[in-house]
Amino acid sequence: MFLKSSGDPEILLIFLIHKGKMSEVIYVTVEGLQKLKEELDQLRNVERPSISRQIADARDKGDLSENAEYAAAKEAQGMLELRISKLEDIVARSRILDESKIDISSVRLLNRVKIRNKTNNSIMEYLIVPESEANFKLGKIAVSSPIAQGLIGKKVGDIVQIKVPSGTIPFEIISISI
Repeated sequence: MFLKSSGDPEILLIFLIHKGKMSEVIYVTVEGLQKLKEELDQLRNVERPSISRQIADARDKGDLSENAEYAAAKEAQGMLELRISKLEDIVARSRILDESKIDISSVRLLNRVKIRNKTNNSIMEYLIVPESEANFKLGKIAVSSPIAQGLIGKKVGDIVQIKVPSGTIPFEIISISI
C-alpha cells in the first residue's frame, strides 16, 4: 500500500513523530519494510526452530530444575518471541511512503540534505529516514535525531542552530534532494 496524500505534507510528519500510542502508524520505505520482513522471516524460520531444538536437547539431559542449559534456552526463547512479536507489530503498523510525492522545497522525511557546518566549514550529507532505517555510517539519520529535528521544515540557504551533545552548532542548508 502506498501513502497518497493530497493534504499538507507537515501532517505526515506530525503523525510520524507523534509518540506514545501502540496503534501509531510507522512510515517506512519499500527497502525498510523488506528488511523488517526478512528479519521476521529469519527469526520465525531459522531462530525459532533452533531454540526449540536447544530446549529439546536440554530437556533430554534430565532434571529440569537444575539444568542451566534448559533455563538459558527457555530465556532465549522468551527473548526471541518478544522480538518476533515486536516485529510483527511494526510490520502490521507500517505504511510505505510514496517517494514520488516527496516535496523538496523544504527539508522533510526521505530528503537528502547537504549541510555546511558554519564553525569549521565541513560539508555533510544526510538522508532523513524513519527511525527503523537509520544508519549513521551510511549517512541515514533518524527523523527523530537532533540534527534531523533541527532541519525539518527549513529551506535551502537557511542557517539553523542545532543542539548536539557537544553543544550548539550552526549549519547552513546547501541543498535538498531526493
